[in-house]
Amino acid sequence: PHAGAFLPRQGKCGWDQLSTGGSGRVKTVHASEYAVQMKHCCKSFGRVVANDNVDLRLKWGEIHALLGENGSGKTTLVNMLSGIYQPDDGEIWVDGNQAVIDSPKTAYQLGIGMIHQHFMLVDVLSATENIILGQKGGVLLNRRKVSAEICAMIDQYGFHIDPNRKISEMSVSEKQTVEIIKALYRGAEILILDEPTAVLTPQETDRLFDVLRRMKDEGKCVVLISHKINKLFAVADKVTILRKGKFIEELDMKAVTPDQLTSDMVGYPAKLSLNCPQSGEVKPYLSVRNLTVRGISGAESVKNLSFDANAGEILGIAGIAGSGQKELCDALAGITVPENGVIAAGGKEIQGMNPLSVYRAGIHIAYVPEDRLGMGLIPSMGMAENVMLRSFERTGSFFLDKKTAVQDSARMVKELDIATPDLLTPVSRLSGGNVQKVLLEREIQDHPQLLIAAYPVRGLDIGASYKIYDMMTAEKLRGACVLFIGEDLDALLGICDRILVLCGGEAAGYVKPAETTKNEIGYMMMNGSIGKEEMAV
Repeated sequence: PHAGAFLPRQGKCGWDQLSTGGSGRVKTVHASEYAVQMKHCCKSFGRVVANDNVDLRLKWGEIHALLGENGSGKTTLVNMLSGIYQPDDGEIWVDGNQAVIDSPKTAYQLGIGMIHQHFMLVDVLSATENIILGQKGGVLLNRRKVSAEICAMIDQYGFHIDPNRKISEMSVSEKQTVEIIKALYRGAEILILDEPTAVLTPQETDRLFDVLRRMKDEGKCVVLISHKINKLFAVADKVTILRKGKFIEELDMKAVTPDQLTSDMVGYPAKLSLNCPQSGEVKPYLSVRNLTVRGISGAESVKNLSFDANAGEILGIAGIAGSGQKELCDALAGITVPENGVIAAGGKEIQGMNPLSVYRAGIHIAYVPEDRLGMGLIPSMGMAENVMLRSFERTGSFFLDKKTAVQDSARMVKELDIATPDLLTPVSRLSGGNVQKVLLEREIQDHPQLLIAAYPVRGLDIGASYKIYDMMTAEKLRGACVLFIGEDLDALLGICDRILVLCGGEAAGYVKPAETTKNEIGYMMMNGSIGKEEMAV
């Protein structure tokens, strides 16, 4: 530790607690107005400079947004704050004391908790068991006392959760709630949330923001990493913008506009808008009838589902996570065999056929799965090698055409502004957004008849997201049938011709973007097919 480093104590940070009176909540008295001050922090990974002399100031009683394009260094910065990485240079101060954060455990001892986008929970355990997992005490832990403390915390913040339910039985928003409670129970006064609204309905997002405001009222510090700029205006007080690993500016959210934030993120004036142009000819292409698909657990994930999709349109598919989207996409792409039902594309039945057989039958399907590195790409391979995966079996030649793959990869880097040291760098070393760009462009460069895109902009910054939307719209105007499975209802409403809403693996109904709202879709996602009168209630 360097001179004067604050060595944290076990458990909470040792700050005095002061009751706030009638509210019944507890407010912490701090030594400094700043919860965190990161000064001139630098972090490199080989030749790639992730953070270059970055400053970050977070105040107590503040909700602070952290914005930047993919590869701007946001995640690296908060990973240094949460103890996953250690800075190569610079200083970190916590509540006025210089700190050495050499592990996540040390971060928790300092009162810093991070909620990752991919939850760190054990599915077979209950919420309470996950919350106390790793705590001191072992078999001697007073479970009754712990349960009472967790229930009190649930009541204090207004969480909607049963602490005795297993994680495997919970929705995405409930799992996120467990992660937040886990961090608070371990003494977190500084809470970092990475893309917290990515898979939430509008109603769930509103509830989350209510919880974050309560934390702010208690004097806690909340950091939000998000690409959804418009949603941040509803909850954030300040915003720090990073660009290409450098600190750009800190702004008051009340004094800026979405267009200004977007321009500051990308470095040039940018006005982004969604549109849904009409294609010249719309005709039936995909027909699904009475489709039933079982998931890995053996349970029915897609239940007797029927719908139609047209060439020359984008059909959006909306639903809370776990509503059968993945199983539906895998069945349509020939990855899994449905238990029952008919899938017809271009007038030919393709259910049960593998992808190569479907291609040889004259049906060209491109599939962008939600699992980028597990199913879409091979992490240890570079861009050119991953591009070849799409076509090497179809060339009819014994020799691999690596030259064309290299040329295609170089074009992709230029057109999509993919940040990579070179074309041979394993894709696992790229940021999530850049990985997604590689995957989507590889799939659509052959101009498929059916494009299935599952969460194609997940993890992408706003500029890259709009580029992806434009690419899907171009495929639609070319005459392709496009299925867009998304979690951002604004995007679904903005670029889709129709939206199919799923609830529990069943069709809750079709909606037209011009005739519905985000809240109505959100209610259908959670409750199935219900009338507007019931939605209003």
